[in-house]
Amino acid sequence: MARALRALVQLMGWTCVAIGLFHVALGNAAIPGAGSAGATVDSWGRFMGASFVGYGLAWLWASRQRPIPATAVRALSAVFLLGGLGRLISLTVHGWPQWFQIALAVIELGLPPVLFRLAPSEEREHDAEEVAGPVDELVGVDGVRLVRRGTAPKPAAAPPRFDG
Repeated sequence: MARALRALVQLMGWTCVAIGLFHVALGNAAIPGAGSAGATVDSWGRFMGASFVGYGLAWLWASRQRPIPATAVRALSAVFLLGGLGRLISLTVHGWPQWFQIALAVIELGLPPVLFRLAPSEEREHDAEEVAGPVDELVGVDGVRLVRRGTAPKPAAAPPRFDG
């Protein structure tokens, strides 16, 4: 699950950056079904494209962390879900949009629950590795070898000197 999380977080990042740059470059022409919406909507669309680039960069930042922070994935997924809910409000108020907008709404509403579920997977895996940690070997009573996972405790006092 951790591998799937990392792949999805990277995919979200690069996809959002590409879509954002596409909107900055093309303005209204980047919105299927928008036609000629005028200078005001074009200006707003290009600005929102730049914001989407920033959103994608936040996903890419998260993908570069070890482990990927679950809190960041949840927050970014919540923003994505909010966008999908905004599309539902628009559908309710104005009716059905162009087909591509419907496909985007399905992704924006369907992917966040998957990401919410995967969000803690890499942190859990990382914590499990930390608990297992390096192996310390100690000599126990009667020469019995004891093996303990984790870091060795610091000695309470310095070992006695050998003056051999």
